[in-house]
This record gives sequence, structure tokens and C-alpha cells, in this order.
Amino acid sequence: MVNSQFLPVVSKCTVYPDQKSSLGELKLSVSDLPMLSCHYIQKGVLFTRPPFPISELVSLLKRSLSQTLSHFPPLAGRLTTDSNGYIFISCNDAGIDFIHADGSGIYVGDLLESVNGDLPEAAKGLFAFDQTVSYEGHYRPILAVQVTELADGVFIGCAVNHAVTDGTSFWNFFNTFAELSRGVKMISRTPDFSRDGVLISPAVLKLPTGGPKVTFSADAPVRERIFRFSRESILKLKARVNSWKREDNGGIDIVELMGKHSNDTWKYPDGKLTPLTWLRNAVSRESNQVNPTAEISSFQSLSALLWRGVTRARKLPATKTTTFRMAVNCRHRLEPKLEPLYFGNAIQSIPTYAAAGDVLGKDLRWCAEQLNKNVAAHGDATVRKYVEDWERDPRCFPLGNFDGAMITMGSSPRFPMYENDFGWGRPVAVRSGRANKFDGKISAFPGREGNGSVDLEVVLAPETMAGLLSDPEFMQYVSDY
Repeated sequence: MVNSQFLPVVSKCTVYPDQKSSLGELKLSVSDLPMLSCHYIQKGVLFTRPPFPISELVSLLKRSLSQTLSHFPPLAGRLTTDSNGYIFISCNDAGIDFIHADGSGIYVGDLLESVNGDLPEAAKGLFAFDQTVSYEGHYRPILAVQVTELADGVFIGCAVNHAVTDGTSFWNFFNTFAELSRGVKMISRTPDFSRDGVLISPAVLKLPTGGPKVTFSADAPVRERIFRFSRESILKLKARVNSWKREDNGGIDIVELMGKHSNDTWKYPDGKLTPLTWLRNAVSRESNQVNPTAEISSFQSLSALLWRGVTRARKLPATKTTTFRMAVNCRHRLEPKLEPLYFGNAIQSIPTYAAAGDVLGKDLRWCAEQLNKNVAAHGDATVRKYVEDWERDPRCFPLGNFDGAMITMGSSPRFPMYENDFGWGRPVAVRSGRANKFDGKISAFPGREGNGSVDLEVVLAPETMAGLLSDPEFMQYVSDY
């Protein structure tokens, strides 16, 4: 189902792997199955015009895509359900959709920002499988690639079944596609298709006839906007969250401590002074009450800032429970660990709950600490407990903002979204389609300049977005780069 609401299709064809698959069937895991009710992932990258005709580009991309599919056979397959109700990916080389679309009336600048700063509507026509539910991979291709020729550039957009890939697997495919397009002979990151870990379960997910539906209204009015945070802005925010205050340290005056212990020689093993380590040790020696917590990360600091800003903009009662959900990668959290390039979904959603009055009445560090504690505690035992809980009650993942007080953070600024040179340079921007968007859905991207910068794609009800844009605490950290 090609989204032709905005853009005419020049051509459409099926691309097959250039080598036959030997994988057979891969069973969906307890992390894959809940995604059957989600839309296909829609992500893509924006480029300036290549230095050769679009016809050559289309031919090049078809060839390299065929080669890439041989390294990722599940993407060229279909979903299948056996007589016992187990769902598999049949790596049967059925092929994927490749669409060449005409966007000659759209300029690169049109996709960067609209007049009011919200994400432009034109971006929504850059993807196939618009609003397609992942269960439909039983009879639709698992992947579709749409190449849109713009007036002064090109957009390469992918729509991929969310029950087959998470963000880690998706961007590994996309990076490999770019590598082979620019002539690399040996791919740098080989996916792992093993299916022998704790995520593979004997539990059966019971589904309604015709498959599950999305659990949110895709037609509810929302505004979408990208907020950019430079490295300097994030460091400033992180320093604020991690600052040591007198009241944080059992009443000990840090300035006084620095004077009393200025001759102490707390050092790294290499002999260099470490003021923060020295300070923590000094505080620990001065008062047994103090147990400094782990440093709050930049991303947790940014998430806490967003949590407060959105909660304030929603004007919730103080007693209303808010929820901040963060998707975490479980590959390195399990023992034994999964391979870093394990192919499939290996994510779990960590909810953090707090009353709106606490989110706004306590300080930013308190909010960040709640997120930090939950993420830090999500180790092997917690991952396994999530699996056991799901096995007792197999179900699809309920996406949405069901009580008006939820935020769902997805994607990651660590994903290599800008490491996609197809032969004429890095992308200008990353964009997404309409998939899985609702009030409170946030997606984190790396900033184009890298170096720790972050872009947050924020989807909110119109009145909430207006409130966030006028929030001084939040907006002081937003950058205009």
C-alpha cells in the first residue's frame, strides 16, 4: 500500500536478494510479538542531489539493495503462523517493494522546517506502507524502500515491519545498504540471526481474527516538532542535574570542604587529580550520611527536562500519576549477553511513575534520579522477569497516551543515523513518517553535527505543544543551530 496521497509514483517493482537464503524460518521472540499491533517503522534520510542522473541512482540502489537483502534474508521474507499459533519469519526470498516517487515540487528546505517550526506535512508522503500494522507482514512485504526525487535533492525512506526489527537492527540494515551503494565490498557489521536465548519462548500469543489493531487513534490532532539540543546545551543541563548542593550533602558546605581538604591528593591511577572524585571522597570522610549516587547521564537529564516541561504544559492535577516510558536495549543487559548485532527486537519498555505534583514540585535532579534508578536496575534479572510476566499473559504492546499523562520515549541518539553515505555525502536530515505517532510520543535522534548533540522529535496535542514552547525552563536549553 503506497502512500500516494501526496506524491505520484514513477515506478514500482519487487527487489529480490541476489543470493538465495539458507536461513529457513526464524521464530518471533517475546520482544518481537508485542510489536505485531504497531505500525511499520518509517524512517529515512534526506540528501542533496547526487552528481549523476536520478535514473542511475535508482539502478544503483536496486542493485545494492539486492545485495543487502542477501545479508538480511528476513527482510525479504514474510510472516507465517503455524498450526500451533507460533509466528515465524519465513526467509523465502519473496522480495521487497521498491518505489520511485516524484517529489519534484518539494525542495530540501521544505523538509527541514515549516513556517511555524513544526515538521512539514510533505514528509509524510515519503514512505510506503503508511499506517500499515505489522501483523500485515503475513501478506505484505516486510520492507519497502521509497526513493523520492526532489527538486534539489533525494529522500531515501524505509518502511519496515516492527515485529521483525527494532531500531538497532533497522539502522544496521540501513548502514549496510549505504555501504554497498557506495561500493564497499565487505560489509562492516554482520547481523546475528541466532534464536536460542531467553527471548525465545514456548508461550503462544492469541490474536483476534484478522490480527491486532493499533491501540491509539492515528487521526487525533497533534503537532510534531524537532527540538535541537547542542552539545554545549546538554553539558550545561547535565552539570545542573549533577551539581552538588549544600542540601544534597547532609548540610556539609562544599566550599568549606574544598578549603579543609585542599592539600589532599586524591588522584587517578595515572596520577592526575580528579576534582569530582576528590570531592566525593572528602564528603564521604566528613559525613557517614553521604552516599553519592551514580552520575546522571546526559540523556536522562534531557528526558527529565522533557518530563517536567510536558507535565507542566498539560496542566495536570498535582495528584495525577504521570508515566515516562523509555525503550531500552536488552542485548547487553542479559547474561549471557546477546550479540550486539542480534537481529530482531531486543527491547523492553521501562515505565517510571510519579505524581504530577512531585514532577513539578521537586527539582530536576529528582526527576532524573527516578529515571536513572529504573534504567540502572534493568539488568538480567529484570529482563527475565519481564519475559516471565509476558509468558503468563501474552499480549501486544499497548501504544498510546491512555490517561492524558503519559510520555513514551523511543529510538536513540546513539543510533548511527547520519552514517549513511550512499556515495555523495552524509545526509542533511533524518525524517520519519506518520507511523506510531500520538500525543506524548518522543523519538530521540543524534544531532547532525554529532559530538553529543541530540534532536528530539516531539509529538503532542496542539495545546500541550503551545505550552511547551512557552516553557522557559525547557526552552532555555533548546538550540537554534
